[in-house]
Amino acid sequence: MIMVILFRILLVIAAAVIVYTVFKFYTDPHRKLEQAQHNKEFYFHDDPENTKHNFIMTYRGILFEGEKYLGATENAFEVLTIYVSAKEPAKLKGLEREDLYFLEEQILIHYPYSKIEWKYPINRLNIKPLSE
Repeated sequence: MIMVILFRILLVIAAAVIVYTVFKFYTDPHRKLEQAQHNKEFYFHDDPENTKHNFIMTYRGILFEGEKYLGATENAFEVLTIYVSAKEPAKLKGLEREDLYFLEEQILIHYPYSKIEWKYPINRLNIKPLSE
């Protein structure tokens, strides 16, 4: 009788672990990022509380990384400078200026005080800054 009760308890624990694992899998931001990159959709992944961690975004199947740098405004410390680079520059073919404007708008939604600098080879396009 005790063995049956212990077996049932173990089954309940195993079911809870499986449900927890499935939940963590579907809510994992890196999985969502990979899925958005595969589907060529926009996805922005960031930890806004930690300014030392870079943010990652994907757009049209291209993975971008943004380096955040903290600075002082009149009232508080904010992220003032962001350097954005492409992880795989070879995939930039077909990317247009309007796409970069869209990405800048999305970054400015999260960091409104920031100045966005594009790294090579993206900075070769003639881009008018949106943050001015």
